[in-house]
Amino acid sequence: MIIINKFIKWLRKLAGIDDRSVLERAIDSGMKIGADCNIQSGVLLDISHAWLISIGDRVTLAPRVHILAHDASTKNTLGYTVIRKTTIGNNVFIGAGSIVLPGVKIGNDCIIGAGSIVTHSIPDGMVAAGNPCHVLCTYEDYMQKRKRQLQEGIKYESDYLISSITEEKKERMKQELENSIGYIV
Repeated sequence: MIIINKFIKWLRKLAGIDDRSVLERAIDSGMKIGADCNIQSGVLLDISHAWLISIGDRVTLAPRVHILAHDASTKNTLGYTVIRKTTIGNNVFIGAGSIVLPGVKIGNDCIIGAGSIVTHSIPDGMVAAGNPCHVLCTYEDYMQKRKRQLQEGIKYESDYLISSITEEKKERMKQELENSIGYIV
């Protein structure tokens, strides 16, 4: 069986077939990634320069996040490609559809809002969003605001998750959240 698997791997390589995930290919190319990370569907990691990307512990990359370490906009005209190290700290959440450009460092304990274009480094302990991305508040202020909202908001148990929610609960949730904020706890 081992010989067959090696032969199949050799054939796939010969044919140029690489069915590993983007994450597997990036790690194999030298990207560093910490523990307890959540890399969601459609994340694009700069495979051509993955060894210049470093991701810390407890990082979430939401769907369709792009992490870049090179900029080829100068290649055709000037004959070179810009490359820079891109670093994401520990305990970072990067929202869906965000793009982190080469050379950016996102500090520890940061949240990057969905759809952001991160063109400059973000210091530790900040919440940032926008195009271009800019700091909105501190991580601590944001968490305190969310804690207050949680006390006042509508709370839903795990039976409201997609794996177990009923049609009746979906309708109830739609009605209750018409003018309110809710939380899955």
